[in-house]
Amino acid sequence: MKLMHLSDLHIGKRVNEFSMIEDQKYILKQILSILDKEGADGVILAGDIYDKPIPSVEAVQVFDWFLTSLADRQIPVFVISGNHDSVERVSFGAHLMENRGIHISGIYDGKTHQVTLRDEYGEVCISLLPFLRPASVRHVFPDAEISSYQEGVKTAVDAMELPPEARNILIAHQFVTGASRCESEEILVGGLDQVDVSVFDAFDYVALGHLHSPQKVGRETVRYCGTPLKYSFSEAEQQKSVTIVELKEKGNTEIRKIPLKPLRDMRRIRGTYLEVTKKSFYEGTNTEDYLQITLTDEEDVPDGLQKLRVIYPNLMRLEYDNRRTRENRSVEGAGAVEEKSQLELFEEFFEIQNNQPMSAQQQSFVQGLIQKIQEKEFGRE
Repeated sequence: MKLMHLSDLHIGKRVNEFSMIEDQKYILKQILSILDKEGADGVILAGDIYDKPIPSVEAVQVFDWFLTSLADRQIPVFVISGNHDSVERVSFGAHLMENRGIHISGIYDGKTHQVTLRDEYGEVCISLLPFLRPASVRHVFPDAEISSYQEGVKTAVDAMELPPEARNILIAHQFVTGASRCESEEILVGGLDQVDVSVFDAFDYVALGHLHSPQKVGRETVRYCGTPLKYSFSEAEQQKSVTIVELKEKGNTEIRKIPLKPLRDMRRIRGTYLEVTKKSFYEGTNTEDYLQITLTDEEDVPDGLQKLRVIYPNLMRLEYDNRRTRENRSVEGAGAVEEKSQLELFEEFFEIQNNQPMSAQQQSFVQGLIQKIQEKEFGRE
């Protein structure tokens, strides 16, 4: 059984005010080509289909085209909602699409949606677990003591009925303890959203979404596939890929990563203004790439962002590394707020208003308020 593991498409995302929709269309076409070449038996989409709970019309059209392209290939698709998704919107038409082999689990009601496939080695049982907050699990298990993400996910997993002889796969969208994060991900202070990897011991493969860097957690068969595109400059050195999982007899799982080539890469470059504007500096490189440029001039260049965009039209961020910035803060281009969590934005506002940073106790209190507001917005309380 060969499966393609994808997650965190974030269709409709804007990075530093630049729309990524064209890049997303391009990479999804490339993924379809890889799928055709690999001859996979199924496709996993482990959450964060859209970047916002209310996606743009264009974002919905792109996902509709991608799902239709998969359905036309008569390949089963397994989709869960992530923390960025509206569960109601992702779940719309789920029963209708089931007839086309599109299996969607957006709303958690206490009964995990499971699909069984067969091959020459027997059964493969795929369990679809959408993104869980503690409140969403308490709603269906009112008698259980659930005060953390760890307890919520463990309660949901313990309630599953797994055939012991089958190769069991879990699709989930959570932060597993020990994994590394990027700037473009939402962060809860103090690691409140962490789930221990031992919760998933019963599964032969765990297809995770939520974190943007491809990585294993604890063991080879608990994996984040990462985003198909770079969404922050903290990911500039990463090689984005799709993950191919091949399950043979129970206990024998092979994992491969196939690299993706974006329409525009995301890169960091540095030097003086004269250096980065020399033809010999940028000749032979893709000047259409998304860039963060760090200028090392001691004096700021007037209208430097606009001047450099004549050569590098997709310059997202301009910074300086000189005596002034080493003493103060670096200068960022428009839209840097896109890569900051709600807590980070509030911390900056607090420091401006009070001329001092927030304490750890204040951070924890504000993060609790943010979490409660998010849960109410998603109708989970």
